[in-house]
Amino acid sequence: MGTEPNALPYPSTPAGREGLDAFLAHPERAVVGLDFDGTLAEIVDDPEQARAHRGAVAALAALAPRVASIAVITGRPAGVAVRYGGFAGVPGLEHLVVLGHYGAERWDAVTGTVRAAPEHPGVAAVRAELPGVLDRAGAWPGTWIEEKGRAVAVHTRRAEDPQAAFDALRAPLADLATRHGLVLEPGRMVLELRPPGIDKGVALTDHVRETGAGTVVYAGDDLGDLPAFAAVDKLRSDGTPGLLICSASAEVPDLATRADLALPGPAAVVDFLTRLAERVGTA
Repeated sequence: MGTEPNALPYPSTPAGREGLDAFLAHPERAVVGLDFDGTLAEIVDDPEQARAHRGAVAALAALAPRVASIAVITGRPAGVAVRYGGFAGVPGLEHLVVLGHYGAERWDAVTGTVRAAPEHPGVAAVRAELPGVLDRAGAWPGTWIEEKGRAVAVHTRRAEDPQAAFDALRAPLADLATRHGLVLEPGRMVLELRPPGIDKGVALTDHVRETGAGTVVYAGDDLGDLPAFAAVDKLRSDGTPGLLICSASAEVPDLATRADLALPGPAAVVDFLTRLAERVGTA
């Protein structure tokens, strides 16, 4: 990773450098897509305690008026991400969009309302069967279920051996998801069962098309962000410059190899966004 004279981290790949240069030349034509957990907020043992990094809102409020759109794209319900991020009612963030449940829900700051698609019937069926499946699988103490509204997740981070619990549950949860028309999405010590046909790549692509953006930047930290990475690759192959940023962690090393720019966690991502806002603010 190189560094420019103003200490703005610079991508290590030609495609990433082209994407950053295009962003700096015309920020008003850019969409910035951001994951929440692990990217704007630190990963914590209890997801209900996750909060955006203390500098995240200020960085986004400084950058948002200078770009076409900022979209937080998350597996969480949109309203939860808004609360945990502290995004509502912030001057400068009037046109922030939060795409929750991988795009099945949308919160717009300008209206303060959430729009949502109907719930997949398989989610209710999985919700009812999941405790029994975990019991039969001999889930370790400390494994627990997170109710996500339009999805259900099983966390193993609190288990005595988180990776062993994760590995033991992967097959039975995949079978449960398949039986009810859902997909299993593995993450950082979490297995999420959710409807098919919605992911961060679809959400990001649709938003880029909706805004007519000429450049796209996306930052994420987990396997669930790979579809968004693939979407940026596709957009680049179709002529739209893009920049892929990884909020790097030892738990998901493969994501950093796909990124144009690897930053060591949410604090570094927020610092990059802050410096980016300063750079385009003085252009």
